[in-house]
Amino acid sequence: MAKKFDVIVIGAGPAGYHAAIRAAQLGLNTAIVEKWLNAEGKPAYGGTCLNVGCIPSKALLEASHKFVDARDHYADIGVMVESVTADVPKMIARKEEVVGNLTKGVAGLLKTNGVTMFEGMAKLHAGRQVAFTAHDGSTEDLEADNVIIATGSVPVEIPPSPLTDELIVDSTGALAFRAAPARLVVIGAGIAGASAADALAADCNVVLLEREPQPGYHTTGRSAALFAPVYGPAPIRALTRASAAFMSGPPEGFADSPILSP
Repeated sequence: MAKKFDVIVIGAGPAGYHAAIRAAQLGLNTAIVEKWLNAEGKPAYGGTCLNVGCIPSKALLEASHKFVDARDHYADIGVMVESVTADVPKMIARKEEVVGNLTKGVAGLLKTNGVTMFEGMAKLHAGRQVAFTAHDGSTEDLEADNVIIATGSVPVEIPPSPLTDELIVDSTGALAFRAAPARLVVIGAGIAGASAADALAADCNVVLLEREPQPGYHTTGRSAALFAPVYGPAPIRALTRASAAFMSGPPEGFADSPILSP
């Protein structure tokens, strides 16, 4: 017999976990299903944003900006710092610590608000029936009066630049670099591409390829206007009305240059 809930939320990213918490606060018997596992194979809540999106990007951006300030700008205000270097593995470790703390916080909020948490895969069937499969392979049938689909997004693999283990990576792969590449090409200058470029440009030559007239073209006018200062003095070159046509391997002279395809 299926386990019955008032609300089942599929996906525990920012939309899903907020919806589940609010439903529970309103007195509804609420469950949430999340499939995400972290690098250690443990359940992690918060979806793309907390695990491989906004939060880790901002953690790396903060470290990158502080590095540039210490290297290039502190002397302007009389603070003299010599031989400033970037310890990328330590930056990554701090990023992972920040992500871990926040994803655990989301799990705590769900539990505190009485949301039943299912860790694994969900498949929605007719009649608001949900087939749940846990990570260990066990299954359970669920049903609800209301089902909220909040499954989020994943990076798109585009035909001109199929992903490889090292040369061509998506935004998730860029967040896991253990050393800053000498040069980096970023395909797409939206939020994900611009954030990755900005975070890595402190110690890396970056080229952005954007097919629209300007970076951030599809964001709001205000957001798009904010893209210009992002690039600041960092060695980022933005090529607009440009796109990647074909990439089968590193171009001549660029063997150490990964491609980021957000």
